Amino acid sequence: MLQTVGQFNRLPNEDPHLRLKFFLEVSDAFKIAGATQDALRLRLFPYSLRDRARAWLNLLPFDSITTWNELADKFLMKYFPPTKNAKLRNEITSFHQLKDESLYEAWERFKELLRRCPHHSIPCCIQLETFYNGLNLSTRLMVDASANGALLSKSYTEAYEILESITNNNYQWPSTRQPAARGSAGVHNIDAITVLSAQVTSLTNMVKAMTAATATVKQVTELSCVYCGEEHDFDNCLGNPASVNYVGNFN
Repeated sequence: MLQTVGQFNRLPNEDPHLRLKFFLEVSDAFKIAGATQDALRLRLFPYSLRDRARAWLNLLPFDSITTWNELADKFLMKYFPPTKNAKLRNEITSFHQLKDESLYEAWERFKELLRRCPHHSIPCCIQLETFYNGLNLSTRLMVDASANGALLSKSYTEAYEILESITNNNYQWPSTRQPAARGSAGVHNIDAITVLSAQVTSLTNMVKAMTAATATVKQVTELSCVYCGEEHDFDNCLGNPASVNYVGNFN
């Protein structure tokens, strides 16, 4: 059963806390008459390790460990040193929502950071504030609207339940725009944004054509008089009766 759950091998992506949790779930499911819980755990723990991790355990001095707590402490000190704890704690306190990351994905990633660093010593209220401040503006507005006010004005329990409710709904109804699907008989379904872009392009071309036509008409009008054909407009033509009357001060 321990091999089925997975043996610890000191790989970079392996979580020692999670491995200890899996080990206890399996080992504590068995009882042997006359054997204490500590003795059973100490006997079974080597079977949860393999390769380099098993070699580390075998190199410990004989009789240097007599209780389960001593073994668990040595295991975590070896594979989860204070430097790694500090690194994960810094990832928690500097949390920010990634680009194109949904609220559900951000919330699950934040909870996973907390789980991977159980000794972060960050109070619950600070955890909530860190996550809220790490969200982008549009997501914060959505969260506050769902909370009927500022989320941080709620208690930790209320805010946690609100976030769980919003993220579950966000997971079931994702807002990310899906790529257009191909229809039957070679007909393609074009989404609304593509249609709108095409319409804007067409409208822009129409405006450019109208502007060019207006400029051409204006240029022709300015260069040729419809009355005498000279290079001036009709209003300034000397043969125009209205212009002659104006020049002679006739009423």
